[in-house]
Amino acid sequence: MTQTQGSFELLTNETAIALIQKLELLDKDATLTCRKIGAGRLHSVFHVADNATNKGVIIKQAVPYAKVLGESESWPLTLKRAAIEADALLTFGSYCREYVPKVYYADKQLAITVMEDLSHLKIARTSLIEGESYPLISQHIGEYAAKTLFYTSDYYLESTTKKEIARAFTNPELWKITESSIFTGPFFEHTSTDYEVELSEIVKTLWNDHELKLEVEKLKKIFMSEQEALLHGDLHTRHILASESETKVIAPEFACYGPIGFDTGQFIANLLFQAVTLEKADQEIILSHIRTFWSTFTSVYSTLWNNESRDEFKNIDGLLSYVLQKAKEDSFGFAGWELIRKTSGLSQVIDLDGIANMDQRINVKTNALILGTHLVKNRSTLDIPTVIELVKHVTRPSYSTL
Repeated sequence: MTQTQGSFELLTNETAIALIQKLELLDKDATLTCRKIGAGRLHSVFHVADNATNKGVIIKQAVPYAKVLGESESWPLTLKRAAIEADALLTFGSYCREYVPKVYYADKQLAITVMEDLSHLKIARTSLIEGESYPLISQHIGEYAAKTLFYTSDYYLESTTKKEIARAFTNPELWKITESSIFTGPFFEHTSTDYEVELSEIVKTLWNDHELKLEVEKLKKIFMSEQEALLHGDLHTRHILASESETKVIAPEFACYGPIGFDTGQFIANLLFQAVTLEKADQEIILSHIRTFWSTFTSVYSTLWNNESRDEFKNIDGLLSYVLQKAKEDSFGFAGWELIRKTSGLSQVIDLDGIANMDQRINVKTNALILGTHLVKNRSTLDIPTVIELVKHVTRPSYSTL
C-alpha cells in the first residue's frame, strides 16, 4: 500500500514496480522485482529490475523534509528540488552525457525521477575509504566540471538564454539552507552544531577568529551574488558513482547558478577529507587525484574557451587567466569552508566520523579544521602544489602547529 504524508505519496516496492510497468520501460511481460537501495536525508532510491535479464532502472523520490539529527528532527523542504534535479541531469547530460545518468521520466507532483540503472557502480566516497583508487575518476570529474561550467556560462550562452536557464533553477528555499544554516552555522556558538567535546577548544577558536569569519562572509557573498555558471551544488564523492573505467555524477538537487569555484572547491575538499586520514603512500594517491583534477579542469576549460567561446572579449590577453585564477581562489576558499563545516557542523562525513579510534579521529578532525582555516584565509596566494604540501605538513606525525 502507498504510504502518504499529507497529500504527498511515498513510493513502496509495490508502487514502484507498478510505475515502471505503466511506463513500459522494461519488458511488459517481465517479472519485476524491487529493492530499496537508498534512504538518505533527502530522498529514497529504488532499483526495479527484470528477474530474467537483470535489466533495470533506478527510481529516485525526494521526500518533503531533510533529516538533521536522526528521525526526531527535520527541516521541511520543497519538493521542487526533484524537478530541479531532473532538469539539471538533462542539462548536464546534454554537454557531457558520458558522465551523467540518462533520465527516462520525471513526475513533479510525486517528486520522482526515473533514470538509467547505475547499480553496477559504487559510491566513490565509500570505495575510496575502502582503498579503491579509481584511476580515471579525477580526470573524468575534471572534464565534467569544465564542460558543465563552461557551457552554462556567459562565455558560451547568449545572455538572455542564460538568464532564462538561471530562472528555471531558482530555488530560494534550498538557497536559504545553504546561505544561512550551512554557511553560517559552524562559525557561531549560538547555532546548531554536532562535534565531539574533545574538539571544543579548537571549535571555539574558530568562533572567535574574526579574520576567518570575515573571509567566510566574503565567500558567502560570492556564492549568493555571482551567477557564473550552473552548479551541481553538492559535488562531493558520495554523489559520484564509479568503477575502474566509468564515472557518473548524480544527485544535483541543489543545482543553481553560482560561482565556478563552488563546484570545483567541493570536489577538492572531499578529496582532502580522504587525504588527511591516510598514511603517506595512500595519501599520495589521493593527492595525485587533486593534481589531475585541476590540471584536467583547466586544460579542458581552456580548450573550450579557445574553440567555442562566444564572448567578444575572449581573445583579450589575460582574460582567460583571470577567469581561471578567480576559479582557483574561489575553489580553495570553498574547499576550506567545506572542511570546516563538515567537521564541526551538522553535515558530517564518514571519512572522518567512521574512524573508530577516538584519539585518531580527534587528531584527524583537528588537522581538517586547521587545513580548512588556512585555505579560507590564504586562498588568494595558494596553488595546487602549495595546498598539497600543506596537507603533508599537517598530517606529519611530528606536526604541532601550522
